[in-house]
Amino acid sequence: MHVKGLANKAGVRSYVVRYYTQIGLLTPSRDSDNGYRQFSTTDIYRVRFIRRAKLLGFKLSDIQRILADADAGQSPCREVRQIITRRANENRKRLQELNALQSRIESAVDVWESMPDQLPSHESLCHLIDAVAEMGGDIGKVEL
Repeated sequence: MHVKGLANKAGVRSYVVRYYTQIGLLTPSRDSDNGYRQFSTTDIYRVRFIRRAKLLGFKLSDIQRILADADAGQSPCREVRQIITRRANENRKRLQELNALQSRIESAVDVWESMPDQLPSHESLCHLIDAVAEMGGDIGKVEL
């Protein structure tokens, strides 16, 4: 089957199949008559696997390693557990950072409700944002 056939059967767009082929996640054979890529039924399952793994938060580079293990006849399960554990820890940290940001935003909204608008001055472009420092906002943690 060609790119479009695989895309239809795997439930993705053709450009996804082309991209996965370009980065080596799919390795189709070539039709000897016209040089077109020929995908097998196995490639349908492979694309579906890639999509499921992405849904769980695996990066394409992770998936590449998993597929390499599987293609070599080795169980990728140990690496899958390690990757997902690492990703869970990363996500937990990001969620904590987002929760802290949300708290700062909500505090700012509450304080700013009672503050009047002001024109910029040589000391302050926007007094609302400057007030964050007075509220105890830690500007040292803000990445530039």
